[in-house]
Amino acid sequence: MTAPSWKDTGGWLVALDIDGTLIHEDGSLSDAVVTEVRRLDAAGHHVVLTTGRSAASTIPVLDRLGITPRFLVCSNGAVTLRRSGSGFRRHHVESFDPAEVLRAIRTHLPNARFAVEDELGRYRCTEPFPDGTTGLDDAQAAVPFEALLTTKATRVVAFAPGHDMDDFLALVAKMHLRNVSFALACTPWLDLAAEGVNKAAAAERVRAELAVPRHRVLAVGDGHNDIELLAWAAERGRGVAMGQSPAELIAAAGELTGTLLEDGLAQVLATL
Repeated sequence: MTAPSWKDTGGWLVALDIDGTLIHEDGSLSDAVVTEVRRLDAAGHHVVLTTGRSAASTIPVLDRLGITPRFLVCSNGAVTLRRSGSGFRRHHVESFDPAEVLRAIRTHLPNARFAVEDELGRYRCTEPFPDGTTGLDDAQAAVPFEALLTTKATRVVAFAPGHDMDDFLALVAKMHLRNVSFALACTPWLDLAAEGVNKAAAAERVRAELAVPRHRVLAVGDGHNDIELLAWAAERGRGVAMGQSPAELIAAAGELTGTLLEDGLAQVLATL
């Protein structure tokens, strides 16, 4: 559907997912999207990247966009960064004890690769992960699974290459994960955080600090980990699903835009 014009004299909070919304699978950014993001930033809107990525792999995206926002939401809402001078500091961090969920996942996925992000943004992995997914810039030695159990975690990731999605989803359902929030990707990838932690909760904290009215919130995403974010935005503002989004996300959103290949994000941003 085509969104109406939402021109407004006040600044908006514009919460943007990165992968599949802002950035293509090959890591590229379209000129149309960059132009619109810079236009909104220059006009005084608050463009906040709201992503499952770690802080380490999120901050470099800002240089490519050419913007310097006050806040970033990383690790699916577990970590919020606030600008401090020329860099960022960890402004709000949600952590938990990962031992129980790690053991539960390993029981059902014994060959999965595991990673844990600690409160300082450092990752420990049992095996290498795909480039650009955890923020590990340099090759690091794998650690034993047991070493992850005592790490205070902001995020736990389980990646099970070789499983098809139906099999993976069935296994996740059998895990009966408790006292955590979790998000599924479109691949055999499971992301976990403390209970109640998600992109929407973090975005609401940022909105309150920026004193942006709830009706001037726009969120755009494409994945299962954006469901709460788009539902929250759509309550009084605008939640927009990318054209290639799964049915569950489209149902949660109030609007649907073009696909990533169609510059769907640029289409949405052009309405502000």
